[in-house]
Amino acid sequence: MKRPTVILRACPNYDSGRIRRIVTEGLEHLDLRPFGRTLVKPNVVASGDQFPNAYTRPEFIEGVLMALKDRDNDKVEELAIGERCGITMPTRYAFKGAGYYPMVKRVGGVKIHHFDEVPQIEVPLYHPERLRDAMFFPEPVVKADFFVNCPKFKAHPWTTVTFSMKNYIGIQDDRHRLIDHDHKLNEKIADLQYAIQPQFIAIDAITAGEGRMLTPLPFDMGLIIMGDNQVAFDAVCCRIIGLDPLSVDHIRLAHERGFGPVDMDQIDLAGDVSFEQACDKARGFKTGLIRVEDYFKDTNIRAYAGPPPGGHGDDYCWGGCPGAMEEAIEILRLFDPRTDTQMPPIHIVFGNYDGPIDAKPGEKVVFIGDCSRFKGEIAGQQVDIQSTYVDRSHKDPHTATHDDIFAKMIKTTRQMRRSEDVIKIHGCPVSVAEQALALVELGHLKNPYFDPKNMVLFTSSYLSWRSRQAIARLGGTPYQIPGPSARGAARPDQNLPPAGASTPLEAR
Repeated sequence: MKRPTVILRACPNYDSGRIRRIVTEGLEHLDLRPFGRTLVKPNVVASGDQFPNAYTRPEFIEGVLMALKDRDNDKVEELAIGERCGITMPTRYAFKGAGYYPMVKRVGGVKIHHFDEVPQIEVPLYHPERLRDAMFFPEPVVKADFFVNCPKFKAHPWTTVTFSMKNYIGIQDDRHRLIDHDHKLNEKIADLQYAIQPQFIAIDAITAGEGRMLTPLPFDMGLIIMGDNQVAFDAVCCRIIGLDPLSVDHIRLAHERGFGPVDMDQIDLAGDVSFEQACDKARGFKTGLIRVEDYFKDTNIRAYAGPPPGGHGDDYCWGGCPGAMEEAIEILRLFDPRTDTQMPPIHIVFGNYDGPIDAKPGEKVVFIGDCSRFKGEIAGQQVDIQSTYVDRSHKDPHTATHDDIFAKMIKTTRQMRRSEDVIKIHGCPVSVAEQALALVELGHLKNPYFDPKNMVLFTSSYLSWRSRQAIARLGGTPYQIPGPSARGAARPDQNLPPAGASTPLEAR
């Protein structure tokens, strides 16, 4: 495997011209030129005024796109950006909030792929550690010749951090994204690496996102970090904030599978910022990973978490419902300042919980997720909550479905308005949106989806998204199985990435 390089560059603000020069110089240093179908993948999980630090800024992507044009030797067939934003929300809505459409017009000659509107291609997996035998990916990802990953430097409540590798969650549509998005999330992220590997990575660390994922606090880091190997890149980013990369499970798993090194003596550093200077810039950066019981201390929400399926003792579902609840409450706090004072005493339970639940008569107790389970006394009544968890071996990605946001609103509202004090919400995982809607009903809070500032934009994006999906279904199946010539098709002998190749699926 080629010795990886990570480039550290100072960039104090979102000046697209300066970003263009820095990224062009990074591509030159790595001796990279785009070619064929060149695809840029940002992180636009959420955007707009309420989520200013959650996404890769348009000025950053503008600079990257212009740099790719600067390095083009007339070998680029298509220059495009593509993304699937947070589930249930149309990617068009997130792109509008992020200012991507006018940015693309300024650059010119750039195509936009909304991954929730394009055909999904099945890619078989053959490595021994795989969670399943195949995964679905958007056609533009599978057919990309030159892949550029442009994540946002952020913390994450499920995986500690979200750098280059975690950004791959956005290369699946909702149906497939939710499969294995549970206590196996880090393993899923490691499996996603077999779809494609980026030739170039540039992370927006100018203003990083601290503490959370959807609603992070701004952290002035003033850096652009570039590289050509995801594991090495993420390892350096971890060490910059004082984190052992092997403590982040998806980085460790990808490293163990041969995708790249994590030791600094196996990674070349370059740029106008030294590693020590980068560490100084990042000093005090707070990551995610707070257990839900601790997160809701000193609030009217009391949380209880037992182990996930197959777990014991203090095992915890870091990739599923508990983290989604933390993000849900933060979103509601943005839209309704009364959230904490308006919320009545409620109790939320995750996993196989066997301890006491200190609920008084009339207080709601909500069991969240298929795997939630409890047998005992609640408010003087005997309660037996059975697990409805279905093992992943019985979940078929070919038949996977999802509810859109309006279906979730109707379903969640009906559940929360039931007269019973003990309620179970099904799902694996139960999404951020569903948990936010549940809290809206329980606390009689403002529904963020009906916020006047966003409602017209959201509705128009939603209708546009749905109409295009309907047209796609009329024109043919949204699922394809690639033949032997498909660029993204894995081969049985590729259990590990071949030496020197930029992707474990195929040497591009």
